[in-house]
Amino acid sequence: MAVLDSTTSLAIILTDREGLVTDWNVGAERILGWSAEEMCGRRLERIFTPEDIAIGRAGTEMLLSLEHGRADDERWHLRKDGSRFWASGEMMPLRGHGSEDLGFVKVLRDRTAEHRAGEDLRQNAIRLRESEDHYRHTVELNPQVPWTADPQGNITSYSNRWLELTGQAPGEPLGAGWAKAIHPDDVPHTVAAFGASLASGEPVDVEYRIHVAAVGEHRWMRARAYPRRDEKGEVVQWYGIVEDIHDRRLAENRLASSEERYRSLFESIEVGFCIVEMRFEGSVAVDYRIVEANPAFVRQTGADVTGRWVSEFAPNLERHWFDTYGHVALTGEPAHFEHYAEVFGRWFDVRALRTGDPAAHRVAIFFSDITERRRVERRAEAGERELRLITDALPVLISFIGADHVYRFANRAYDSWFFLPSQEVVGRDVRDLLGPEGYAARKPFMDRALAGEAVTFELDWPHRDGRPRVAEIRYLPRRSTDGGVDGFHVFVHDVTDRKRTEVELARQVADRTAERDQIWQASSDLLCIASLDGYFVSLNPAWPARLGWSEAELKAHPFLDFVHPDDVAATVAAAGGLSRGEAQLTFENRYRHRDGSYRWLSWNAVPRDGQIYASVRDVTEIKAQAEALARTEEALRQSQKMEAVGQLTGGLAHDFNNLLAGISGSLELMQTRMSQGRMGDLDRYMSVAQGAAKRAAALTHRLLAFSRRQTLDPKPTNVNRLITDMEELIRRTVGPAIHLEVVGLAGIWPALIDPGQLENALLNLCINARDAMPDGGRITIETANRWIDEAGARQHDLPPGQYLGVCVSDTGTGMSAELMNKVFEPFFTTKPLGEGTGLGLSMVYGFARQSGGQVRLYSEIGEGTTVCLYLPRHYGDADEDEVSRKLAEVGRAGQGETVLIVDDEPSVRMLVTEVLEDLGYTAIEAADSVAGLKVLQSDVRIDLLVTDVGLPGGMNGRQMADAGRESRPDLKVLFITGYAENAVLGNGYLSPGMQVLTKPFVLETLASRIKDLTTAA
Repeated sequence: MAVLDSTTSLAIILTDREGLVTDWNVGAERILGWSAEEMCGRRLERIFTPEDIAIGRAGTEMLLSLEHGRADDERWHLRKDGSRFWASGEMMPLRGHGSEDLGFVKVLRDRTAEHRAGEDLRQNAIRLRESEDHYRHTVELNPQVPWTADPQGNITSYSNRWLELTGQAPGEPLGAGWAKAIHPDDVPHTVAAFGASLASGEPVDVEYRIHVAAVGEHRWMRARAYPRRDEKGEVVQWYGIVEDIHDRRLAENRLASSEERYRSLFESIEVGFCIVEMRFEGSVAVDYRIVEANPAFVRQTGADVTGRWVSEFAPNLERHWFDTYGHVALTGEPAHFEHYAEVFGRWFDVRALRTGDPAAHRVAIFFSDITERRRVERRAEAGERELRLITDALPVLISFIGADHVYRFANRAYDSWFFLPSQEVVGRDVRDLLGPEGYAARKPFMDRALAGEAVTFELDWPHRDGRPRVAEIRYLPRRSTDGGVDGFHVFVHDVTDRKRTEVELARQVADRTAERDQIWQASSDLLCIASLDGYFVSLNPAWPARLGWSEAELKAHPFLDFVHPDDVAATVAAAGGLSRGEAQLTFENRYRHRDGSYRWLSWNAVPRDGQIYASVRDVTEIKAQAEALARTEEALRQSQKMEAVGQLTGGLAHDFNNLLAGISGSLELMQTRMSQGRMGDLDRYMSVAQGAAKRAAALTHRLLAFSRRQTLDPKPTNVNRLITDMEELIRRTVGPAIHLEVVGLAGIWPALIDPGQLENALLNLCINARDAMPDGGRITIETANRWIDEAGARQHDLPPGQYLGVCVSDTGTGMSAELMNKVFEPFFTTKPLGEGTGLGLSMVYGFARQSGGQVRLYSEIGEGTTVCLYLPRHYGDADEDEVSRKLAEVGRAGQGETVLIVDDEPSVRMLVTEVLEDLGYTAIEAADSVAGLKVLQSDVRIDLLVTDVGLPGGMNGRQMADAGRESRPDLKVLFITGYAENAVLGNGYLSPGMQVLTKPFVLETLASRIKDLTTAA
């Protein structure tokens, strides 16, 4: 046993006769892994593989050893760790002294390494034989052509496949003979490729075409070769193959063509396309990158973001997009949806599917911008809801029936007609809803509607309780896009009441016809029917009674034969309007009576069915009464004017007496002081006299403006600047108890007005506003640009257009409606007698109307008053403010410049002459228009005409100036006047080269005007 234990290279195992291990040496422990304690008492089968256990290999060895004295074997055995090892061994019976069988001895050697080495040798030998066979068959059977060449490139060997392809004879390809089979066009680049490789030693790779004898065509080939080098690195041989790549080349060409078509399609389609690469954190998609996108992507999204991550250009993109594309990328399930993209502000129809390697997490996306479609759908849905509301509100049965006789739509009226909710009607067959009898009654009409005909008919349709009802049914066919009829709309009206009404109306018509005949016969108005060609068709008895002609005589002649000659043209025009279908109401003309006199007739005529129906009234007496009334009203107006003059005397006389007292008193004091030699007070008295004279001039200006006789001196004016310049004067005038606020619109339009008159108007309005606020308050002056349309023009009595608005508002006592109707009347005043002339608002009104504008008044008792002036816009720039110049500062006259002065007032001529001579002009005087015209018609040099408007001699100043311009077309004219008819001066507007200066005037202003006109000349 010690020997057994000392042996470690052999596994020696003892068993009993049943195969149970009884002893286990150290070698067994080393080789098999189990200890003696683990194996003793266990079956020997434990060291065999499952396959051997299955076939009972351990028992077989025991039987063989008993029969033959030993049993040898080589096989795989099992170690404790489950690994296998190759063992060679033998089993022998273990016998006692009496040759009795005690058990068995199993000896094993581990031959795994030797076994595997021998196995490798056997496998290598097998593989070598197979490789040789494979190479031999490959060379002969491979469609590729193996070949070898010497270092100079001469072919030394080739397979027979080359001969089969090219049809060359054996031996012909050797050397350079193979090149004869190459397509002539490919020889140069093929030889060049081989030459370059032979020179460099680099591998050969070239493509060319050869002539294939079997099919009589050229096919593409690819030749490749690698050099074999010796230990010095020199090329000793080339090994190569030639392979048929013709089909691959064709496929590549087709692929390139397909890719080109795909690329063209990719670039040109209107559907947006992109490929995105998803980024995940775990299974949650957190971002994606636009890998590729077509031009439609940019067009539809408005963003060129290829290569960028969404987190870079749309950090707030909705979670929906990440979740949807992430699900597609992870599961491979395609998605189709419509969604709104906030970042692009658009709706998209999107299809997404996974593409490429699933691990790449790429998704192909096709999308279309459906924003407009969604907008249309929303409008359609809104329209459908509105249509449903409308149809449900109508007391009419409304539905749509398809060509299959099935209801597609029904309104709420079906609830009351069929006692079914409308939603239960939809989808039902007409036969089912109407029943056999109802369907049979309607089917012929349905067939006509489905044939494209609009059908209307009536049916008795009793109520469920038996009450009679008549229904008017209308079928309107609907045509589809291809022109066919796909159904018809149904409209059902309950016309029971209408039918009753028609019966009643028929009775009433009969009654009314009888009544009309009675009216026709008894009416004092002239009733008639006439044809459009100008003849009476029917006349009532009033015609012969009024005109003396018989009915036959009136019908025998065209009615124009009876019309007054002066009224024929107007009558023909009215008849033309009737022939065009236009009613003629309150048209008047004169008809000849049988006695030769004419009667005034007022016509109300309408055309109908090719005839004229007219009601005519004799208004001869009314016309006479109207003329008498007009004469009476004229007399009344004259009386009112006289009464107005009487009202004027108190305030006007008081004002003028005060002004004259100031003027005359100042002049007397000036005379006294001059005689006394006291010159120091002259300026003070002169200022008092001039101030009184200016106030008197302003009073006369107000009178003339109201009468619209004040001559305006219009200039393009910046009204904001004018109000700003007046602001301090107005503040001093209204006093400290009144808060003045000016609100001027930036960008105010210019107005063509007389600035002085506007200043006067604003001052009057502010004084009136102050007087309406005895306890103080606020005055607001506001300017604005106004566009007045047709409706506003009628309301404001103005032509439509653009106007400058100037409004003065106060917070005073306000006015009653009765008072507002009188404030623009001349001489009307609420002040005590002697404290005002009543011309303030009248002057404002006259100025506005004379300037082509209007004035409007808005007031409420206790709330205040607003007066608005509307002045026409001037399309041009405003003039700069005119700077007053002292007489001494005005430029001198040029050499020989001559001015003609025409005025019937010697004092005026004297003053103007003095000014002219001071300025160096030659002055010529004339006292009337005759004398002035003679000078103008002479050959005397005249650079400027200064003339009054109202002149004696048969011509006014304007007429004289116009006559003078016939011989002197460039004549400059300055009108100086204190009273002038608008018609004389062209309603306040003058021809080029003419100006007007209103008396009284400042001499510096006169001098400045004269210099300006002569300089312009």
